[in-house]
Amino acid sequence: MLADNLKEVQENIRKACEKSHRNPNEVTLIAVSKTKPVETLQEAYDAGARFFGENKVQEITAKYPELPKDIHWHMIGHLQRNKIKYIIDKVDMIHSVDSLRLAEAIEHEAAKHELVMPILLEVNVAEEDTKFGLKMEEVIPLLEKISGFSHIQVEGLMTIAPFVDDPEENRQVFRDLKQLSVDISQKNMNNINMRVLSMGMTGDYQVAVEEGATMVRVGTGIFGARNYAI
Repeated sequence: MLADNLKEVQENIRKACEKSHRNPNEVTLIAVSKTKPVETLQEAYDAGARFFGENKVQEITAKYPELPKDIHWHMIGHLQRNKIKYIIDKVDMIHSVDSLRLAEAIEHEAAKHELVMPILLEVNVAEEDTKFGLKMEEVIPLLEKISGFSHIQVEGLMTIAPFVDDPEENRQVFRDLKQLSVDISQKNMNNINMRVLSMGMTGDYQVAVEEGATMVRVGTGIFGARNYAI
């Protein structure tokens, strides 16, 4: 069943790309594996998944040694500064940078490991009180402050759109993030590029792809409903 779910999501991405005249190779599917056991992740891996997204540091550190080494791990949840050290050498990208203090802490830990960490700035486009993320107008001022950092590389933007029954309601959210990325690109800022737009989840990833997403984060659509009691 999981393999069938994965194929269905991949096919939906292909159709959304076709509809918007995009190449499906431009879109990376991140399987959001939070709360799922290692056995289930291995099943997804065996079905072809190579990019996995986790919300919690402790889940990454627990699963990382148990699974194949060619997996690309993405930290997509809110990240506390004191936990960066546990994942800095394990993840390919951090999607959820939303403050100067967090960027500085990532820079500090990455320097210790002599690596450059790709990051995305998390933008709360809809300005929901329950969500983390920068306001739209806060993004460029933060980029100006961190563009000189030598151990982080800003690769783009991320947003978590509102939970809605009709994914069309989020189309403008995705358009706004895309436009912001275009505006930033035109500034030609040092150490900043906008090659990644991480937006779209199980309920709205097709609309997100139509509006320019290069990464979509799909959990329930692949793994089924979550058990938060574990």
